[in-house]
Amino acid sequence: MERDYTLAIQEAVSKVFAAMEERVGKGDMQRIHQAFNLAQEAHAAQRRKSGEPYIIHPVSVALIAAKELKLDADSVIAAFLHDVVEDTPYTIEDITRLFGPNVANLVDVVTKKKKDQYTTTKQVDNYQQLLESVHYDIRALMVKIADRLHNMRTLASMRPDKQMKIAGETDYFYAPLANRLGLFDVKTDLENLSFKFRCPMEYHDIADGIEQDIRDNEQRLSAFCQQICQQLTENGIEGVNAQAYYRRPYSLYRRMKDGGKDFKHVENRYYIRVTFSGCNEKHLSQKIICLRIYALLTDIFKERPESFVNLIDQAKENSYECIKVMLLSDGGIWEDVQICSDQMVERSKVGCIAGMGEKNVQDWIDRFRLVLKDIAKEGRETTFLENVVTSLYYDDVMVFTPDGRGIILPKGATALDFAFEMGTEIGLHAYYARINGKLMSIKTELRRGDCVEIGTIPEFTPKEDWMESVCSYKAKRNLRKYFSQITASHPPRCPYCQPLPGGDTVGFKDVRGMMTIHRKSCPEIIRLSSKLGDNVEVYDFQEKPDMQFPVTVAIKAIDRYHLLMDLIDNITNTLHLSIDSLTTTTKDNIAECTITFYVHSVKELVYTLSYLYTIPGVDEVHQQL
Repeated sequence: MERDYTLAIQEAVSKVFAAMEERVGKGDMQRIHQAFNLAQEAHAAQRRKSGEPYIIHPVSVALIAAKELKLDADSVIAAFLHDVVEDTPYTIEDITRLFGPNVANLVDVVTKKKKDQYTTTKQVDNYQQLLESVHYDIRALMVKIADRLHNMRTLASMRPDKQMKIAGETDYFYAPLANRLGLFDVKTDLENLSFKFRCPMEYHDIADGIEQDIRDNEQRLSAFCQQICQQLTENGIEGVNAQAYYRRPYSLYRRMKDGGKDFKHVENRYYIRVTFSGCNEKHLSQKIICLRIYALLTDIFKERPESFVNLIDQAKENSYECIKVMLLSDGGIWEDVQICSDQMVERSKVGCIAGMGEKNVQDWIDRFRLVLKDIAKEGRETTFLENVVTSLYYDDVMVFTPDGRGIILPKGATALDFAFEMGTEIGLHAYYARINGKLMSIKTELRRGDCVEIGTIPEFTPKEDWMESVCSYKAKRNLRKYFSQITASHPPRCPYCQPLPGGDTVGFKDVRGMMTIHRKSCPEIIRLSSKLGDNVEVYDFQEKPDMQFPVTVAIKAIDRYHLLMDLIDNITNTLHLSIDSLTTTTKDNIAECTITFYVHSVKELVYTLSYLYTIPGVDEVHQQL
């Protein structure tokens, strides 16, 4: 058995050396060999939970860093040494002396710090330490991703409770982080391994379904791909390949949940990737070749209307690039076809570092730093991880300002998210949106390619339900801040009696010391007073010019010409109140209207109710709770 381990270690480390010899010089190769020798000596007495020699883990992490992520010499050295300081007598000072400060910094970032007391929890503190590393070297994130990927690939040896903990961390934090780093293949592996250990029954059911689907469609898809290759080769496209790729179980699981469908009825279980390596006309850009392929394919296959998507000019935040289109195969099935170059595929695997120019990498790092800096400024440790994960959104859409500037937002974002992306004041006073020239609600969900314009009114302020209509970090943060300032001015109101400033109100403090304002007539405060009377306090709910509250009023009137217009005119133009919603029904000449508008105080509400009685035909007016 030991001989088998020795052979496995030698084989894996030889692959590391072979991969790095293609990219680095002799001096760096000597340092890489030295790092392996030190790791082997340091971990010599250690075993993994599976019983394997511990050195297998750092060697495997180094292999991922060298071959799958194509990282540089210092990163691979750090991968060999990433557990040395945490688990052996070696120190960061030793690493600095032997391999220099760059390697030492990388090892230090991925080394879990032991503390007597953690700021929040050990896990969250580790996340924070890792993310802060982006301020000086993004490679630490890549090494940690490689470490997590190997841990997930060997998770079967852990206890079920440990499996759930590690898989949960991976799904919630590390897979989205890999996605944001542009590591498409790594992200896919992480989320599927997590899904396999968290939900083994669902995972295996979908995996079995994929295998059966492959058998059922193999001949048809092979014929379709052959048609594609023949058409492109005959028209001078070099290095053509067309192949069907089935989506992994977790991706299909998400699609099934989102669409409320079973496996057999979920759409796009696979996609056809059409790749090329060159063209006879060498001066053509990859984008032009992709468009030429699109044109050639639509000469022989029908194109589904409005299915064309340009993910080259409108690339996702994770840098995934292709031309997407739905084509009708001979089997009468719309096929999801993705057209890209071999280089585009490679970039989607290795992410934001390999294959990109130094400036592009720095631009990416700068954008990510701004996100983390913004989160840090909020200073709320309890929401740190939530804020980070919100910013590491799984998927995104690119929309445009009227002047053509592209804005990347999380998938599911609304025009309100867009408004806050344009600026805090625009978001706080957003009143309406124009999407592709059409007047729409600011709560409208945006689609890729939408052109969005936001209309504002200075005196208009956020509504309580806005938090449910945004998903971007920037929108959530600004709304939380706005509502916390209101809460600082006044405690929250009872949702049942909905007290207003200037009325007969009292406050009730719960066991946490949090106060809620109630009307004195509120059944809830009466019930609470009978049990916890000492928690009831006098509260003077004062009116403030910049604070308004929604009230809903029911009106019954004799129907007549212009009745509804008179109601609206008097509320908005005479009383200067903002209407939020209005519904009306008329039966047998009796009109019943329900109107929600905003007031500052009880006094303003009472005056409004009295005034509405003066409108001809109005017979009943009362507030609805």
